[in-house]
Amino acid sequence: MRQRTAEKLLERYRVTKGDGFRLKDYDCDDTAPKLIDPADADALLAAGVARLAELQALLATQRSWGMLAIFQAMDAAGKDGTIGHVMSGVNPQGVDVTAFKAPGPEELDHDFLWRVARRLPPRGKIGIFNRSHYEEVLVVRVHPELLARQHLPDQHAGKHVWRDRLSDIAHFESYLARQGLVILKFFLHVSPGEQKRRLLDRLDHPSKNWKFNAGDIAERRHWDEYMDAYEDAIRATASKAAPWYVIPADHKWFARLVVVTAMIAALEALDLHPPRLSETDRAGLAAARDELLRE
Repeated sequence: MRQRTAEKLLERYRVTKGDGFRLKDYDCDDTAPKLIDPADADALLAAGVARLAELQALLATQRSWGMLAIFQAMDAAGKDGTIGHVMSGVNPQGVDVTAFKAPGPEELDHDFLWRVARRLPPRGKIGIFNRSHYEEVLVVRVHPELLARQHLPDQHAGKHVWRDRLSDIAHFESYLARQGLVILKFFLHVSPGEQKRRLLDRLDHPSKNWKFNAGDIAERRHWDEYMDAYEDAIRATASKAAPWYVIPADHKWFARLVVVTAMIAALEALDLHPPRLSETDRAGLAAARDELLRE
């Protein structure tokens, strides 16, 4: 994809400042028709996957930066498929994928950022969070009874807990960015109608029954509450150092293309390059070559 087209595409969905952000301004069905021809989508994705693999190799050799890509979405929005397709060309040794489930007893005995801090990628690697610390201001906010399991002191579990947690997240991400971690946050924005279609598809086709979770239906009843929570989270934590991408997800091909484009743009901005060899190193290589040729 041409650089100018890529930048226009990303500008369409990137949020770096929360002031004035409204989720309703983003169309779940959008495919940027003036920028992307669906007929070119497969080729563009394949090229993007290949380019991402090249950049990941450079990231690994330089080992000054790391990347963290956070994926958040409602159920059936396509997180797993997007991660699988986008990362399909990357050396498995260069990426760590963590799918965060409901916290267990040990995790509940620590602060809410403890378990994600333990899974942050080291320099030279790409880390993928399939769900993340944002669950603590999304699921726990929609189901406040879960907060009681965290044994917070009463004075820190009051009406300002969500505001305080969002502030903590913003500062946490700012700190990580200053340590050389490139942070990208993707909200795959699926419509209720498309989610319904995908859930029915899982129910109607025996080969897909295993994907269905009855809890998805229960969570669907809280759709408006979740949208309010997502809007507040994006408003409070969007920044240049840790931008959000609100990506239309009614068309899986399009969501995957935007994600890989964003990851490529972020890595290319780092000006990654192979290690520069010293004169001593070059002399050593020349000597090794001469020895092999003399055999």
